[in-house]
Amino acid sequence: MSEADDSAFQRGAGTNPSPLSQPALPSRSVVAFNRRELDTILRLYGLMVADGEWRDYAIDLLNDRAVFSVFRRSSEMPLYRIEKDPKLARKQGAYSVVAPGGMIMKRGHDLAQVLRVLEKKKHLRVVDA
Repeated sequence: MSEADDSAFQRGAGTNPSPLSQPALPSRSVVAFNRRELDTILRLYGLMVADGEWRDYAIDLLNDRAVFSVFRRSSEMPLYRIEKDPKLARKQGAYSVVAPGGMIMKRGHDLAQVLRVLEKKKHLRVVDA
């Protein structure tokens, strides 16, 4: 194939580029956090940012699960991953908190209850002797 033929092949070789002539792509189901779930997660995130513990986050919406990753610095690996996996909803619970090494810290059906594992212990205080 010559360069002219190659460039014509890449452009579609004269086919109509209008969106109506393109075949419809199959709709891809994506797991996502709903508004209430994001509100619960971002409330905890805001508290931890105010305490100086967390500084950045990322949300990944995949075919089989949704992941909210929390970072101390954006260039590092995530400190924690909050995952929603609907396939586990009837078994162990759809929500889980995963530590950096991959260990599941808590799993359950209620997101607020699962996120309590990340809250600081407020009853422990340093006292002067």
